[in-house]
Amino acid sequence: MNLDLNNLDLKTIADWPLGAKLVTLGLLFLLITGAGWWFDWKSSLDTLEAGQRKEQELRATFVTKKGQAINLPAYEQQFKDIEQAFGALLKQLPNRQEMDALITDVNQAGLGRGLQFELFRPEGEVKSEFYAVTPIKIKVTGGYHDMAAFTSDVAKLSRIVTLHDISITPEKDGSLIMESTAKTYRYLDEDEVAAQQQAKKKEKTSKGGKK
Repeated sequence: MNLDLNNLDLKTIADWPLGAKLVTLGLLFLLITGAGWWFDWKSSLDTLEAGQRKEQELRATFVTKKGQAINLPAYEQQFKDIEQAFGALLKQLPNRQEMDALITDVNQAGLGRGLQFELFRPEGEVKSEFYAVTPIKIKVTGGYHDMAAFTSDVAKLSRIVTLHDISITPEKDGSLIMESTAKTYRYLDEDEVAAQQQAKKKEKTSKGGKK
């Protein structure tokens, strides 16, 4: 069936052939559908998609929060365990009054193994957030096994002492010279911790003022 649309008059649409009417209705349907999608449905679909994405985000947040709530007792227990472990480590740090005794223990550990101290010099204390470190420059002379026993004894002290920058050189008589820096640690008391925090605040304020 051939349709000559050029010869059709809209005023006589009722008299058009059936084929022409169907084609016109089809075109009108497509036009109305396209206009509805562009002016109304498109924004509605965008809103729907945004709502679906938001729903997925909320579901993920809910699952995360739910998991945290379920595991809260385990987290609390882990925190208690960490506190206990930290407390145990803190007990290994001497206070200010015990530092002299600890330094003496390090010295006695060397003398007890027959080592000869050529240098045993505590240096200035370096403070951190909640503890302080006292480096001790040491230089001892003795045999290999005695030095090994000395380092083992230092590691076994009830308080934390670490050896750093160990250097061993042989002597002509077969003995060895060991130079090292022993570091002893102590915890800061409440007043010292407060002073450290105050100093940090002043430092931040000073840096902020310079900017």
